[in-house]
Amino acid sequence: MATLKDVAKETGLTVSTVSRVLNNRGYISEETRQKVYDAMKKLNYHPNEVARSLSKQSTNTIGVIVPHIRHPYFAELISNLESQAYQHKHKILLFNSQEKNEKEWEYLEMCSSNRVAGIILCSGTVGVEEFTGLNVPLVTIERYIENGTAAVECDNMQGGRLAAKHLIERGCCHLVHISGVHGTAMPADDRAAGFAEVCSQSGVEYQVAGTEAYQYNNLEYHEVLEKLLKENPKTDGIFASSDLIAAQLLQVCAKLGISVPEQLKIVGFDDVNIASLTTPPITTVRQPVKEMAKLAVEFLISAGEGEVVPNRTTLPVSLVERGTT
Repeated sequence: MATLKDVAKETGLTVSTVSRVLNNRGYISEETRQKVYDAMKKLNYHPNEVARSLSKQSTNTIGVIVPHIRHPYFAELISNLESQAYQHKHKILLFNSQEKNEKEWEYLEMCSSNRVAGIILCSGTVGVEEFTGLNVPLVTIERYIENGTAAVECDNMQGGRLAAKHLIERGCCHLVHISGVHGTAMPADDRAAGFAEVCSQSGVEYQVAGTEAYQYNNLEYHEVLEKLLKENPKTDGIFASSDLIAAQLLQVCAKLGISVPEQLKIVGFDDVNIASLTTPPITTVRQPVKEMAKLAVEFLISAGEGEVVPNRTTLPVSLVERGTT
């Protein structure tokens, strides 16, 4: 079995230089870095992560806790987080909490015991007291925690404003916003507030319809959407709090014989892949997922190196107009 000394001998470098490459410490030229990687591949050398973690007190691994892995938004976020981590010579350890507090708490414990470089928590619901005493950076995405290291969010309230303004400009006067889960603090709450603000100022008729935890956890909204449309036949504009909901709304409209955008106009939120794959494609509020993932990883690594990072960062959103309006 190849050793660190074998890699050093193959490259003609010192053991300490090879070690610095593996641990991503100090300045290393790309030529030297590639020489080490080529030698590792040739010799089939794999670093001992356990030994490295003991010497460094942490690994080059980032714990990522998400409430869903099937949801299109979180799937895209995970993909971007992994890509950004890889660029910084880090790997991700992925946990799917399914919005269960006990699982999030257990995963936090696992991250700590596995000596991760830090934790990225995506829209978790676990209480803030559980984060007290964590010895690694904690970065949240779409959730602000006072005792966290950094929070990266998008401007959800502005997103709600943009959606309402666009629907009103398109002639809608009986609006509905399909919001987050009843009784659970979510980013969708701010979207609802922005939406209601513009509707109230414009004097149009509107309502905010919440959803249930069962629907969110199972990603299934067809029944509640059909009931909503049947009970509110005058509705001519809907702002859905995710593209997933908007896509299912299109299916319900097809079932009920409601023409989109002629009879009903729809705006989604996120601008994930599904928004451009439906017929018609969905007008949506773009959340800058790639940029948010990039900042989250950079803040975590910088904080781990002792640098000061912003406590809270909010990125702007934008409207992407497509066929549903």
